Amino acid sequence: MKKYDVIIIGGGPAGMMAGIQASLGGASVLLLEKNEKLGKKLFLTGKGRCNLTNADFDVESFVKKIDNGKFLKPALYNFGVKEVMDFFEKRKVYLKTERGNRVFPKSDKSSDVIRALARTLEENKVEVRLETEVNFIIVEKKRIKKIILANESEEELEADKYIIATGGKSYPLTGSTGDGYNWLEEMGHKIIKTRPGLVPIIVKETWLSELEGLSLKNVEISLYNNKKKIASKFGEAIFTSNGLSGPIILELSKEIGECLGELRIDFKPALSFDELDKRIQKDFLEFDNKKFKNSLDSLLPSKLIPIIIRLSKIDPEKKVNSITKEERRTLLHLLKEFKLHIKELESFSRAVVTIGGVDLKEVDSKTMQSKIISNLYLAGEVLNIDGPTGGYNLQIAWTTGALAGMI
Repeated sequence: MKKYDVIIIGGGPAGMMAGIQASLGGASVLLLEKNEKLGKKLFLTGKGRCNLTNADFDVESFVKKIDNGKFLKPALYNFGVKEVMDFFEKRKVYLKTERGNRVFPKSDKSSDVIRALARTLEENKVEVRLETEVNFIIVEKKRIKKIILANESEEELEADKYIIATGGKSYPLTGSTGDGYNWLEEMGHKIIKTRPGLVPIIVKETWLSELEGLSLKNVEISLYNNKKKIASKFGEAIFTSNGLSGPIILELSKEIGECLGELRIDFKPALSFDELDKRIQKDFLEFDNKKFKNSLDSLLPSKLIPIIIRLSKIDPEKKVNSITKEERRTLLHLLKEFKLHIKELESFSRAVVTIGGVDLKEVDSKTMQSKIISNLYLAGEVLNIDGPTGGYNLQIAWTTGALAGMI
């Protein structure tokens, strides 16, 4: 039976970074990945550009944006945003910072990030086995004794230290199928119920399919539950065939999942009701003899106009100089409070991250060591910790992976 200092299960960002850090400490390391290549999910992040961190260098500021962020503090002080950026720059992955402090490779290629990690693993003599699945993890006296691989020979492997970095359930086609949760639950860990995070939504209005592909910029979308405003975000969104996606929606999806209420879109958040009313009156005066259906071009994207007209119940053939004050108020409310009723969140197949995971009370935040199994360490999305869009979740992976790998 072959023995290593460290065996890591999972070749995503957390697992690769753990392997590199362990090897830098002089350990003999085996990295097991069930896919045919490393970083399969990482390849897709940032629409293939890899938003690898967020240039929010202040630890206190960073953790405030993370759910259960306090847990992350020791890890960030050990291997934070600056360390991640330095790590990649030293390996010739040159970086740039875009709007919202999002950090990308200058090449805009996630493959460059994966290549740098794979090359470093090879240089540090980390043994990587692809297309290798773990069948059983054998635990004796609160300690992992060995693992048994799911191959014909049922090969057995031993290590002094094991790191589980198997990811969550998001993008299951990339191999994130929740295996780690099952193993950890069997070992005695509590798993906080998992659900999709940073995910598009499905709405009840079937006519929304007419708006598919329409991008919205500089809008405000608010979530209401029983007429009470729960949360609000400003920025960009996009209509899908059955709902909404885009940065605003992904960031609101956690709150949406908790109440499934009503969304209200403000297409003109820079203007108050009164200011927008004056703007509409000005347009109507300018287009005095035009039909209503031809009077909204300067206010709205062309794809949205037929929907607004239909919902307003104003005769599209009516001349704007005949539109009543009451009809104008209806139009005004549609532009400032365009209502959509939420049916459900999309599934894990469309989710960026997993909400939930291993209860953090059972993990030492200073080392990522399990408090249940003495020679087990945990890293990445398998933990009950997640952040907003913009590179935060990858930073969580690098940070927890590095700390778990430190000898």
